[in-house]
Amino acid sequence: MHLNKTARVVIGAQFGDEGKGRLTAHHVMEIGDDAIVVRFNGGAQAGHTVVAPDGRRHVFSHVGSGALAGAATYLSRFFVANPILFLKELDLLAAQGVTPTVYVDPASPVTTPYDMMINQIVERERGADRHGSCGIGFGETLERNLDGRFALTVADLADPSMLTNRLDAIRREYAPARLARLGVAHTFEANADLFRSDAILEHYVEDARHFLDVTITTEARAAIRDRPLVFEGAQGLLLDQDRGCFPHVTRSNTGLRNVLALADELGLERLDVTYVTRAYLTRHGAGPLPRERPEKPYPGIVDTTNIPNEHQGTLRFAWLDLDLLGRAIHEDLSDAAAYPALTVNAGLAITCLDQLDGEAARYYRGGIQYRSSLETFVAAATEAVGLDRPLLGFGPSGELMPCG
Repeated sequence: MHLNKTARVVIGAQFGDEGKGRLTAHHVMEIGDDAIVVRFNGGAQAGHTVVAPDGRRHVFSHVGSGALAGAATYLSRFFVANPILFLKELDLLAAQGVTPTVYVDPASPVTTPYDMMINQIVERERGADRHGSCGIGFGETLERNLDGRFALTVADLADPSMLTNRLDAIRREYAPARLARLGVAHTFEANADLFRSDAILEHYVEDARHFLDVTITTEARAAIRDRPLVFEGAQGLLLDQDRGCFPHVTRSNTGLRNVLALADELGLERLDVTYVTRAYLTRHGAGPLPRERPEKPYPGIVDTTNIPNEHQGTLRFAWLDLDLLGRAIHEDLSDAAAYPALTVNAGLAITCLDQLDGEAARYYRGGIQYRSSLETFVAAATEAVGLDRPLLGFGPSGELMPCG
């Protein structure tokens, strides 16, 4: 079996929402619909918006962002699968005439409705001290899977009897104990009708069967074969579980770390990595946001994906800090030193430049705020991160083009 030795990699350089989906679709359109998009971290909390040249628009969650262009998807063992939300996404894609081919690693952790319940209950109880969770049980899934008595992976979904028994143990034993550890033991009885509902359990077992029917469970090498590879990251470097500001992080390595492990296993020789940032900084959810502003930094900013919600609130904005951007990228690239046989080439993409709408670009460097032309801003960003010829993005469906 032949494998391509080179892969493209898309990584968000900020707090997420940088344009990773758009760049992934751009790569797929360049290399062809035989590509396969590998999801190497995160889970259903991703929201990667792609607008196809024909006007079709989709916010990708599980499915790789190259699907509108015909690419297949591989959900790696670092990806947390959520059958409930996956099936909803398939329905949305089907309405646009898209039936994606999705492969999934049998070792991929699986979210249950009880993880989602715990996540949402606890986040509500935190009140003003919320962590900024999406409320879909991503981190709770990984926490539960640390205990073998309650762990579930894609491979386990194939046995309905075993799955039913495991779900029953999760709702009766694990859930009340977990809520107690989190200091909100009283909430189990307050939500007993949900945890004890047999209808919810039985519906999930049916969703799991359907999930297996519409995906292909296989290990990475068999799924990838000789396809061109595009690794698509979720969230951003500033939310990395090891490098972000705890506890306002995602329970995931958002940068190169997982990609390097997968690339090594697959025998890849080169990774062409693009770090993506908007022309300004955003954050959806609680936690620090350097240079935060009380309002949009540019009047032309429009974001129809990150609408206000109960768990994350309203999208927040800040001026772009080029020193922070450079540090995050260089810290992430340092992980490649552990794989000397693998060549890593890095580049930068700056999106949403159209939203400056003719105004002077504003950004920080060396603690000083600058106002400059678009050309000067791009040059400063390139110098700050030490990466040549960035890709520039204008508009939700426009081409990304190299600078210079």
